[in-house]
Amino acid sequence: MDIAEIPILSLADEPRGIASDIGRSFRTFGFALVRDHGIDPALIAEAWRLTAELFALPTEEKMRYFMAGTGGARGYTPFRTEVAKGATEKDLKEFWHVGRDLPDDHPLRSTMLPNIWPESPAGFRTVFETLFAEFDRAGSRLLSAIALDLGLDEHWFDPAIEDGNSVLRLLHYPPVKAEASGAIRAGAHEDINLITLLLGAEEAGLELLGKDGRWLSIAPPEGALVVNIGDMLQRLTNHVLPSTTHRVRNPAGERAGYSRYSMPFFLHPRSDFRLETLPECIGSDRPDRYPATITADEYLQERLREIGLKG
Repeated sequence: MDIAEIPILSLADEPRGIASDIGRSFRTFGFALVRDHGIDPALIAEAWRLTAELFALPTEEKMRYFMAGTGGARGYTPFRTEVAKGATEKDLKEFWHVGRDLPDDHPLRSTMLPNIWPESPAGFRTVFETLFAEFDRAGSRLLSAIALDLGLDEHWFDPAIEDGNSVLRLLHYPPVKAEASGAIRAGAHEDINLITLLLGAEEAGLELLGKDGRWLSIAPPEGALVVNIGDMLQRLTNHVLPSTTHRVRNPAGERAGYSRYSMPFFLHPRSDFRLETLPECIGSDRPDRYPATITADEYLQERLREIGLKG
């Protein structure tokens, strides 16, 4: 398996300092690798420990936190529920969602459910509320660099993501059994949101589909974020920044007997944000692909139905 030659960028630099490099990486791969993101390694280590403990709970205990009909917006989603768009086999994964809690009187409250917190493991809520906020901060800095690369003001995305419907997903891919023939851990797909920030890709399996049609392995340095463009940002930029197909393939040999864990943070805009093509991304050689606008929440609900999380 060939490795994608994605450059490693540092978020310790100011957004203006990495704007052109991150833009080039996204235009080439749809992905970037980012170190020095500022998320405390001790916090991340504790999050991994709690994630493993959470998914080790008995299925009947985890199912107490499954809320049918909510599209998996909060709490637990059982093994083999989600299916990649256009696929027939459901993914070999289970997951838990942590989102943003809004006050009851907030105008967007009806589009964002309150969080569900498990009784155990102890300390779960404190750790993941803190980690959510840290991902939010890092994502905002990355969007500032993206804005500059697109010729926008550094703070263009700030109002778009204020009180945004972002989700932190804790993912567990159990050991792969022989009877799972035909299914993989995560089928080929694109993400729905603006950008995704991922921890946990050091364990082999994450691959992107290159422009030449070959699958390329993604191999970040330990602790680095894997960042990719989602469909909402692809739409906003008229495909200047591509949302690249990716998957998590099944491990071979001895690794098939081990669990895989990862933590993607899906950075979403506000539910009422209108996805309207940026004028900077329209030209005589690049006509507007999306003359009709749609709100972020309308777009999200369409996609949740496509991937089997909503009926």
